[in-house]
Amino acid sequence: MDFVTLNNGLKMPQLGFGVWQVENDQATIAVKKALEVGYRSIDTAMIYQNEEGVGKAIRETEISREELFITTKVWNSDQGYENTLRAYEESLSRLGLDYVDLYLIHWPTPKFDQYVDTYKAMEKLYKDGRVKAIGVCNFEIEHLERLLNECEIKPVLNQVECHPFLAQNELKDFCAKHDIFVEAWSPLQQGGEVLKNETVQSIAKKHNKTTAQVVLRWHLQNDTIVIPKSVTPSRIEENFNVFDFELSAVEMDAINKLNRNERKGPKPSEFNVR
Repeated sequence: MDFVTLNNGLKMPQLGFGVWQVENDQATIAVKKALEVGYRSIDTAMIYQNEEGVGKAIRETEISREELFITTKVWNSDQGYENTLRAYEESLSRLGLDYVDLYLIHWPTPKFDQYVDTYKAMEKLYKDGRVKAIGVCNFEIEHLERLLNECEIKPVLNQVECHPFLAQNELKDFCAKHDIFVEAWSPLQQGGEVLKNETVQSIAKKHNKTTAQVVLRWHLQNDTIVIPKSVTPSRIEENFNVFDFELSAVEMDAINKLNRNERKGPKPSEFNVR
């Protein structure tokens, strides 16, 4: 496993396991398998409705809590200062944990203009030692700039949709300038067209790897934190086996050139669902 050091000094596995769109009971089975394979970072959220299942897997493993890195998120309808403090306690209760390592704002929902107050509540949780690190998801540059101007504690990362067809280069440059990591959700474009791309296929063949492994390796070598999701045991293992090969500069450049700024998910500045 490779680790990154976040801007507050906390170490985080660069490869984690996501459980978006995984049923609660299935999440327990999938997370247990992921932990058995070697994953130590698990990414969930209140809105996924599987925090209980994730917590059950954590309780049933023999791996110490200190070795694990658990992330969850405050949902849009729970934004606001007091609501966020309450939502955090509810997430802890569902997970059965005393703390999470990373707490994130799930979306900025700019129409409701509560993300600054939400983040200030997260700053309190951090200062009180209730959470090891705080950050955001789906924040565009304008939203990050506002946090940097109006809040005290810099987010450690920004979790956004990112894959070879949506490289997020401008956002990555901004985050790098401010010592904020980018974490990729939908890193494999939800198993989409990118995995059938001729360039990716030819690179995979050369390394005797799958296209998914090549794309995950591309993320890692771009200093991106990545959280692939799967409920298939063989794929959970496959996605973890990305530390025994390296893409050349020429191969990295070839994949970089696939960028189309093409999203599978919504545009954050326009997503105001609660």
